Amino acid sequence: MDQNYLLNDQYKTAANLTARVDLHKRFSVNRDGWFRWVFDQINLPPRARILEIACGRGDLWRENLDRIPAGWDITLTDFAEGMLAETKSNLANTGREFKIEHADIRSIPYDDAEFDAVIANHMLYYVPDKPGAFREVLRVRKPGGKFYTTTVGSRHMEQLNELVQRFCDGALAFDFDSRGLDFLLENGLAQLEPFFKAIRMRRYEDALKVTQAEPLVKYIFSGRLKELLKAREQGLRAFIAGEIEASGAIHIFKDSGIFIGSKG
Repeated sequence: MDQNYLLNDQYKTAANLTARVDLHKRFSVNRDGWFRWVFDQINLPPRARILEIACGRGDLWRENLDRIPAGWDITLTDFAEGMLAETKSNLANTGREFKIEHADIRSIPYDDAEFDAVIANHMLYYVPDKPGAFREVLRVRKPGGKFYTTTVGSRHMEQLNELVQRFCDGALAFDFDSRGLDFLLENGLAQLEPFFKAIRMRRYEDALKVTQAEPLVKYIFSGRLKELLKAREQGLRAFIAGEIEASGAIHIFKDSGIFIGSKG
């Protein structure tokens, strides 16, 4: 995906990401929560140095403040200044110290073998040069350290794509159709294997049961389709409300998971 779009439109502020996160938090049927589940997968000693690439709003840490070991030294980075500002705001006055800095996975500004673990949460499908990114992760990760990276599957949110297609009579491809992404649960292992060893993949079981139209409209308008559909916003809202009224809810399949590389 074009980096200028990501920097200047998609992630200039946290508004678009917030619309998406809020939909999942409000209507996900798995009440354990995505970020609590991801934290459960992180298996590190009581003292460890951790780097998160593309930390977004800092949700992984904000939602697990009660569980972070006192001995973890955590560095959070993002290449979008809007995300860094939101992270600093969200994690201020939490009683925890976080280093929050600008960084790009293609050229990570830290020394060799500096971290016990590197985390990349739902972001590798934005990176054009994945082998280069993996080499950078290996460089800053200590020997025997871990790499945690999350992504989605090819059927993730497919019912939402179908909903938008029906509203537009098949004239538009949905902005978040995961079939167009190039790092998925189905093909991520093959991309990681040349660089990491003992890779495990775990899936997170979840779905959306959406009972209100407005949060779903905000989700759709958080991507590229907002300009194409702006003139039809009221019609889209009415269409979604009608779908909910007819069926009681809009059910959307979710397919997310994590790859864990423990050696390399």
